[in-house]
Amino acid sequence: MDESVFDSEEDRRAILNAYRGLLYASKEIRDKEDTKQIRKAFNVAVEAHKDMRRKSGEPYILHPIAVARICAEEMGLGTTSIVAALLHDTVEDTYISLQDVEDLFGRKVRSIIDGLTKIPEVFDDNISLQAENFRKLILTISDDLRVAFIKIADRLHNMRTIGGMRPDKRLKICSETEFLYAPLAHRLGFNAIKIEFEDIIFMYKEPEIYKQIELKLEKSKEIRNRFIRQFTNPIKKSLEENQFDFKVKARTKSIPSIFKKIQNKNVTFDEIYDIFAIRIIVDTPLELEKSTCWRVYSIVTDFYQPNPDRLRDWVTMPKSNGYESLHTTVMSPSGKWVEVQIRTKRMDEIAEKGYAAHWKYKENATSDNKFDRWIGEVRALLENPESNAEEFINDFKLNLFSDEIYIFTPNGDLRVLPKKATTLDFAFDIHTDIGLSCIGAKVNGKLLPLSHQLKSGDQVEIITSKKQRPKEDWLKFVVTARARAKIKSSLNEEVKMVASDGKEIIQRRFKQMNLNFSSENISILEKFYHMPSTTELYYQVAKGKIDLKEIRALKIESKNLVLDKKKEVVNPKEENTLANIISCVDSKKDTIVIGDSFKEFDYKLANCCSPIPGDDVFGFITASDGIKIHRTNCPNATQLLSQYAYRVLKATWKSKHLQEREAQLVINGLDDLGIVNNITSIISKEHNINMKSISFESDDGVFEGKITLFVYDTEHLDKLILKFEQIDGVKSVERI
Repeated sequence: MDESVFDSEEDRRAILNAYRGLLYASKEIRDKEDTKQIRKAFNVAVEAHKDMRRKSGEPYILHPIAVARICAEEMGLGTTSIVAALLHDTVEDTYISLQDVEDLFGRKVRSIIDGLTKIPEVFDDNISLQAENFRKLILTISDDLRVAFIKIADRLHNMRTIGGMRPDKRLKICSETEFLYAPLAHRLGFNAIKIEFEDIIFMYKEPEIYKQIELKLEKSKEIRNRFIRQFTNPIKKSLEENQFDFKVKARTKSIPSIFKKIQNKNVTFDEIYDIFAIRIIVDTPLELEKSTCWRVYSIVTDFYQPNPDRLRDWVTMPKSNGYESLHTTVMSPSGKWVEVQIRTKRMDEIAEKGYAAHWKYKENATSDNKFDRWIGEVRALLENPESNAEEFINDFKLNLFSDEIYIFTPNGDLRVLPKKATTLDFAFDIHTDIGLSCIGAKVNGKLLPLSHQLKSGDQVEIITSKKQRPKEDWLKFVVTARARAKIKSSLNEEVKMVASDGKEIIQRRFKQMNLNFSSENISILEKFYHMPSTTELYYQVAKGKIDLKEIRALKIESKNLVLDKKKEVVNPKEENTLANIISCVDSKKDTIVIGDSFKEFDYKLANCCSPIPGDDVFGFITASDGIKIHRTNCPNATQLLSQYAYRVLKATWKSKHLQEREAQLVINGLDDLGIVNNITSIISKEHNINMKSISFESDDGVFEGKITLFVYDTEHLDKLILKFEQIDGVKSVERI
């Protein structure tokens, strides 16, 4: 390695230490030849990136070394992946070409690097560049999974070092990760990485809530550890007596999952019983795994009473991402429920490192088959060349489901589907032709419609008819990507067939009017009838929705139509169209100051999240309604920021000339005498807050109140929420 590439002794030490760390992390998987390849890739990458630095100021080469180390240490990948990770940014960012990579490291590494290289940044109003990049990533999944593995490792290191970025850039990266990379990591079985993604996202999207829960976890740590020791001691003693080779770990649940439980179950932090889980990992031969897990279960339940409703057997029936484990929830002597996870060493490695680890255990074909089937579904999605990138990504995300149900055919064959799957999803899962001709199903012997949602354990027999044709309404209730793709493809074919009739009708009309049947004349008709495409024009004509007699209103010159510009319908909001706004603004530099004019473009506060001064916000350029201001924690923010990053603008509130904005609160608590009076009394004493509406419902001693208020900013609202929370009987106060 040429040491002249280092700018300083400090850089040299940092890079060499990082490289030694990589070698240490990969020591179990490499021989002498592997070490030579890794060293060669390191030297090439150091030379290529020598003049580059990250935004934090550190040498850029530290990033690919860190990505390679994640591949080795946290994913258990081999030399080819480590080499590709070291070189993953060279083709895109330096003078190194794909041919150079192939000449030095072979075709396989070239193929992986090609899959990791982003598409050129060509701007197009109708597609999201990020969606196209996602699409390219997904295209490579069916060719070589290592592309997806390295991409996840790359994103993980970027997320770990996200603190040095601008807040708006940080928000976009978090949203992209939440939208695709976290579900993808889950689907590929990287449980630890998925949890870390979610933790970092939550830390930056909800910093105050994150700090509150983190502080409570820290305060209760000693009590928790003491409880865990007391709970696990008798289990450990019994396992030792029975000569098990085992480890017992206690895993505290992630902050986002704790917050979800607080929200979903409407409880406080102190009321959550499963803040941690006990994990028992046994080392046993493959053929004894199932019986060993159940023997351990028997020992645990000898000491503690299990909850039969909380038993999850993923040893007999692994999840489709390869996850295998036996989960039970038992009652401790102190009256607290405790989750216990029982698994083998092999299962634990697969749970943490996913399919990368699974390749080491090829004897177990169950999960391989399930994964091959998922890859087959991805390929089926790719077969539809007409779907645009955004549509493709949304359909693909449906295949990244976490909750699954198990359905049986009349012959007893098992099929795995996502939760909320319908009888129509099941029909398409069996075969495309069965789905397209499905008219209903017998579920457990009872005749039910196509939209019926199935439950685990259902036995389903599909009923078909040759006369059946797919309907657009079907897209409203199917949940699997396979079903959606096949329905859309079939509907598109039907539209094309009908459109061909419309084309013939226009040809005949043009002949009668002595007009040329040319692309120019058809283009004028599209504008005249305000049609988005030629196919849509033909389709509407065939369906009789367009009156071709109106063509006579157009001028005709030399067998060609002439569009009178004065008669064109002008959109009064034309200045606020997507293309016009994007062409006039710089999304990286421009900031909307809410309260001031912004380059003569309209902007409004979005109704979906009703931002008020003090909220963290961003601007989003809509397709036809100008710019909308959204809260960064808006329910729609993740999709907008990840799929349409090029349409996002920075936004901030103007500090003076505050204006009242609407906010809604939901209050839950015990229905105590005078509690409503206490709430309204607090509002009436607040000078800066006006009430618009209030409603309370009481049921079996518990009440829920909804209050709509006008407030100036989040500071006043937070103070009000704090006062509500201090009222006796109030359990929770949340802003909608």
